[in-house]
Amino acid sequence: MATTHTSPNADGANTALTPLPASERSFGFRDHASLWLSLGVGLLVMQIGAYLVPALGAKQAAMVIVLGSILGAGLLAWTAKLGCDSGLSSSGLMHATYGSSFAKLPVLLNMVQLVGWTTFELVVMRDGTVAIARQSGGFASSLWPLLATLLWGGVLIALLSGSMVSLVRKFIGRFGLPLVILSLLWLTWQFLAKANAQGLGALWNKPGDGGMSTLSALDLVIAMPVSWLPLVADFARHGRDGKNTLRGTWLGYAIANIWCYGLGVLVAITTPSTDLVTALLLAQGGLIALGLILIDEVDNAYGDLYSGSVAGHSLKPGWTVRRWGVLMAVVCTALAMVLPMHSLEPFLLMLSSVFVPLYGVILARLTGRGNIARLVGERKVNYSAVAIWFTGVLCYHLCAQLMPSLGAALPTLVLTFVLARFTSDTPVRTVATA
Repeated sequence: MATTHTSPNADGANTALTPLPASERSFGFRDHASLWLSLGVGLLVMQIGAYLVPALGAKQAAMVIVLGSILGAGLLAWTAKLGCDSGLSSSGLMHATYGSSFAKLPVLLNMVQLVGWTTFELVVMRDGTVAIARQSGGFASSLWPLLATLLWGGVLIALLSGSMVSLVRKFIGRFGLPLVILSLLWLTWQFLAKANAQGLGALWNKPGDGGMSTLSALDLVIAMPVSWLPLVADFARHGRDGKNTLRGTWLGYAIANIWCYGLGVLVAITTPSTDLVTALLLAQGGLIALGLILIDEVDNAYGDLYSGSVAGHSLKPGWTVRRWGVLMAVVCTALAMVLPMHSLEPFLLMLSSVFVPLYGVILARLTGRGNIARLVGERKVNYSAVAIWFTGVLCYHLCAQLMPSLGAALPTLVLTFVLARFTSDTPVRTVATA
């Protein structure tokens, strides 16, 4: 993968709220596609896929996964194009939409969710490392989980603080990602063989127990790409061309999301009484495959921390992106030592309730505008945008409580987009400026 922009800001300039110069934009279609294919692969995604069954049957789950991934990755790609066309970070898009004073609230919420995601990633890497060590006859000490957490936390701190960041990113893109894809191919083959031995046709046609409606499941699938919405512009602003940014992001993430959700379902229907990590280890060659996937988790955690550090820099530009990243890595490592791996589904849906309407307004207000960067600092609070966002959050929770079978993400997105589009007081500029 191409490198991300992490240059120090010795003059205290707020680079998060100004367009990235064209001279610093190097991402093409392949860079965006490989970046988001890599970021979309993870044990967390497989775990959420496993949540879909047995509430849904395998056939129904597959349909939901494909549709939800295409829709969710499309929203991600749409936002990526805005970031590329404007050169603004995610924080910059929030400032342009909600006003320079109010935007600090969603920026802070984004930082909170990124701390949460990074902590979950560290927990996953810790548990996977401990499982690998035990499977291979390694350490059995009760201190091993603590040591594994410190190990992965130290790796993240090193990546964020040293000059090796560029080298590691390139290594993952050129070597790590192909190896992870090979691991996914191997695991998919292994669990398809297991499903075939158990009766593939019967497993495929077995109905779910009705514990989740189709639209509720769609919400759960969309929740994963939606969780990346507040990050995507931080990477997309490095793109040379908006159309290639959109296509690469959409294709890369959709493939990863479909594959990992689908593999999670496949593991769940073939080994329903075993947790995901143990099931992967029990597969032939699972030890190596899981180890390579864990390496890719580092990439995901790094992406979270990088974006969080850009958000922090937008709030306090006197601190460099690197300094913010190291601080957040230390906080996440400490939280991972005490955080159990549970309640992931409510966490995902809670984030959706905030960021689906937030970006419904952003997409409506900024799509088709000319020089979006001019809107940054134009006003302190855009009251209509704020009101629509709050209305969207309320709508999301009301839909979830009163009409759970209809889902909440799509109705909320449509409502906030329509309201924000038709109440905009910013004239559309037909000629965009770079």
